[in-house]
Amino acid sequence: MAKKKPTSKSPPPAKPSAGLPAGYPKLLDELKARIRSAQIKAAVAVHHELVMLYWHIGRDVLARQQADGWGAKIIDHLGRDLQNAFPGVTGFSPRNLKYMRAFAAAWPDGTIVQQVAAQIPWFHHCLLLDRVKDPVARIWYVRMTVEHGWSRAVLDHHLDTDLYARQGKAITNFDTALPPPQSDLARDVLKDPYTFGFLELTAEHQERELEAGLLAHIRQFLLELGAGFAFVGQQVPLEVGGEDFTVDLLFYHLKLRAFVVIDLKAVPFKPEFAGKMNFYLSAVDDLLRHPDDQPSIGIVLCKSRNEVVAEYALRDLKKPVGVASYVTKLVETLPAAFRGQLPDPKQLKAALEQAADTPEPE
Repeated sequence: MAKKKPTSKSPPPAKPSAGLPAGYPKLLDELKARIRSAQIKAAVAVHHELVMLYWHIGRDVLARQQADGWGAKIIDHLGRDLQNAFPGVTGFSPRNLKYMRAFAAAWPDGTIVQQVAAQIPWFHHCLLLDRVKDPVARIWYVRMTVEHGWSRAVLDHHLDTDLYARQGKAITNFDTALPPPQSDLARDVLKDPYTFGFLELTAEHQERELEAGLLAHIRQFLLELGAGFAFVGQQVPLEVGGEDFTVDLLFYHLKLRAFVVIDLKAVPFKPEFAGKMNFYLSAVDDLLRHPDDQPSIGIVLCKSRNEVVAEYALRDLKKPVGVASYVTKLVETLPAAFRGQLPDPKQLKAALEQAADTPEPE
């Protein structure tokens, strides 16, 4: 008889051993949870103390260089001496010491470092020092990293797409359609433009191609939408007045506690798109929204948008709607008149390889 393969299920709760009281397993589980929590807090504390240590070292080096005129070569000497004094301890290389000096120069206020900067790991700071020169933007990225728990790779992605410059830049009517706390939060959730660099589309792409591409790369799509978005479905059916309608993409935002309807348009924004979205939101609120949910929010995602036209279209709209544009990686296409007259890339490559293998005449 073939043996069953072991499964990856979590182990069952501990059973009381002979001679142990009935409440022992519960106590053991509680202590395990407490220890794990303490380990997480200890790791956070280590990051905090390390960042503060590096800031103090950088501040002292910077102060000596500014006051006593020490040259840049002193950092190389200091790195070697510290490495000799603490063998096996990483972090005191000349390169890292230069980051410490730059860190102290970028964050001159020790109180801000203690309360804000020290909340994220050191190598996140190295990335920010290399990529972000604006101190306001740097603080914003630090706060977002703390709030959303961004890894270094995720932070790097958001720096690549210049998230700070795009966040909250969509055209919306949230100030009039939502109460103040919800309107501020909803506005910060949206951005403009959305960058879908993971999609390769022609300039003449259609909505269906855009939708299919986004769903095929749902992980990257959710990363670009931002924290809190949960995918509900595509082409979600809505029956209104005996007629069938569908919304392109439906999400639920965990922090907003609201459905988010996304209508994809592979053309520039037109005023009638706002009225159509208003209709969708009314239907979603009546058919899908739970009594405890906040009002549903709509995003009209267009190839481009005219700011003035979008503002006029949303001005007297009752439902909360945002208008944003998107960008993708465009694929160059050959004009129709020339198609079939040139060899395709495979044929061209084969011809070049054959030419390279042919010996030249003596």
